[in-house]
Amino acid sequence: MPSTLRGADIVVRTLERAGHTDIFTLSGNHIMSLFDAAIETKLTLMHVRHEAATVHMADAYGRLTGRPGIAWVTGGPGHANAVGALFTALGQETPMVLISGHTETDQLGRGGFQELRQVDMAAPVTKAAWMATDTARVGMDVAKAIRIATSGRPGPVHLSLPSDILDATVPADAVVWPTEADFTDPSIPLADPAADAIIALLATAKRPLVIGAPVLATRRGRDLLRRIEQTLTIPACLSEGPRSFNDASLGAYADVARRADMVLLLGKPLDFTLKFGGAPFAADCRFIALDPDGALLDRAARFKGPMLAFGCVADTYPAGEALIARGACKVSGDSAWFADARACFDDRPAAWKDLVSKTPGKLHPAEVFNTLQTYLSRQPDSVLICDGGEFAQWGQSILRNDRRMINGVAGSIGSSLPMAAGARVVEQTAPVFAVMGDGTFGFHMSEIETAVRLNLPYIAVVGTDARWNAEYNLQVRDYGPNRTHGCELNPTRYDLVATALGGHGELVENAGDLAGAIDRSLASGKPAVINVMIESIPSPVIKRG
Repeated sequence: MPSTLRGADIVVRTLERAGHTDIFTLSGNHIMSLFDAAIETKLTLMHVRHEAATVHMADAYGRLTGRPGIAWVTGGPGHANAVGALFTALGQETPMVLISGHTETDQLGRGGFQELRQVDMAAPVTKAAWMATDTARVGMDVAKAIRIATSGRPGPVHLSLPSDILDATVPADAVVWPTEADFTDPSIPLADPAADAIIALLATAKRPLVIGAPVLATRRGRDLLRRIEQTLTIPACLSEGPRSFNDASLGAYADVARRADMVLLLGKPLDFTLKFGGAPFAADCRFIALDPDGALLDRAARFKGPMLAFGCVADTYPAGEALIARGACKVSGDSAWFADARACFDDRPAAWKDLVSKTPGKLHPAEVFNTLQTYLSRQPDSVLICDGGEFAQWGQSILRNDRRMINGVAGSIGSSLPMAAGARVVEQTAPVFAVMGDGTFGFHMSEIETAVRLNLPYIAVVGTDARWNAEYNLQVRDYGPNRTHGCELNPTRYDLVATALGGHGELVENAGDLAGAIDRSLASGKPAVINVMIESIPSPVIKRG
C-alpha cells in the first residue's frame, strides 16, 4: 500500500473491500479523482448518458439483489439531475447510495464552481444525506451510507464528497478503515411476546387481511407473503403502486378491503395508497401495524386512534418470519374468506383473453400482454419492468411474474430503460422485459446507447398511441372530452431510434406479428425496442358487485 492515500483512493478501496464493485456513473469535474482511483481496483464503472439513469440503474440493482446499488455523479447540475430519480427509489424502499461530487469546502459560500446546497436538495428524497468533511474518515462515511441504506426500512442515501476531500492525501496509517460491522446494523426482530399478541388478535378476526410493503416486491418478499397465507390461512397482498384500491395488479382489491375486519400492515405505512385507513375499509375495521419506523407507528395511531389494536417497531422481513414461526398451528383463518379474497385478487375478466383491437393497424393492450405472458412463463427467472400509465397498467394487471419491478408508490414514470440495463447487470441469462408507453420511452431513450455500449441486452415493449394517455383520461374524467389539452405526441418510429443507437428494432402493427418480433429481439442479443402501435385505451379497473 502506498505511504499516502487520496480521499478518492479511500472511497474506491472501501467499496472494493465491501464487495460493491458495480458502479453506475456519469463523469464530471468533481469526481474525476474517483475515476482515476478506480483504475487500480476491481470496480466496474458503467457510465450513462444522464445522471438520473445512474440512480435508476442502482435502484434496479438494489431491488433485485437486496444490496445497495451505488451511483456516482458530479456535483452541481449533475447532482440536481440525479436527485429527482431518488424519489422513485424512496417510494419503493430500495437500498441504494448516491455519491455526488461537491464544491471544495474552502469555497463554500463564496460562489464556488457549481456550488449548490446538495445535501438540502437530497434530504427530502432520502433516508439520510450529508457531506463528508474529513479525508481520513471518508471510508467511514461510505460505510455509514451503506449501513443506513440497508437498515430498517431500506431506502436511498446521499453522500456529498467535496473535491478537496477527495484530492487531499493522508498517511496510510492515519486512514480510519471501516470494519465489516460498520456496513450493517442488526435487524430489529419481532419479539416472541409481540408476535404471540398479534397472532392472538388475528385469531379473533373473521376476515383478516395482510398488506405488505413495497420492500416485499421481490421474489423473496412474494414468497414470504405466500408462506404467511399458507401458514395462517389469511389472505395477503402487496401494496406497491400509487393507484390505491384501483391497483391493476390486485384485481378486485377494493372489495377485499371493504369486507376486512382486521388489517395487518406488514411494514406498510398507512398512507394515501390505503386511503389513510378510511373507506373502503369499514369504520370498525381494526389495524395492526408493524413498521421499522416508530414515527410511522405514531402516525398510524393518529389516523386510527383506538382502531389501531396493536403497533410494534420491527423490520419487515424478520417480522413476517416471526409470525410464520409463532403462528403455525395457532391461527387457522376462515378458509371460505381466504378463498374468496384470493379469488378477488386473482380476478381478471375472462373476456380479456379474447380482446382484440377494433382499429386496423393497432393492437389492444391485452393482445400485447397475453402474448408476452407466454415468454415470462417459459423463463421463471425473467425480469419484468412495468413503467408508465395506462398501457403499463394493462401489463401489471395481466402479466404474472415474481421478479417484477414497477415505477411504484412515487407515481413517477420514465425509469424503465435504465432499470432494464441495471437489471441485466444482475440477471445475466434470463430475459429482461420492460413495458412502457411512448411517453415514458422518451425520458431516457438515449440510454439505449448505454446498454449497447455496455452489452446489456433487454427487450423494451413500447405501446405507441401517440398520446400522454394517463393525463388524457384524467382530463376527460375531470373536465370533459372537449377540454383535453397538451396530451398529443407523434406516432414516432421508436424502433428506428433503437437501430440508430446500435440496438435492434421491430415495428408491430398486427397481433400475429408480435411473437415473431419478440423471438427476433431475443435472438439479436442486443438491447431491442418493439414498437407496438396500440389503441388508446384507459387502464383497467376491476370491481365486483
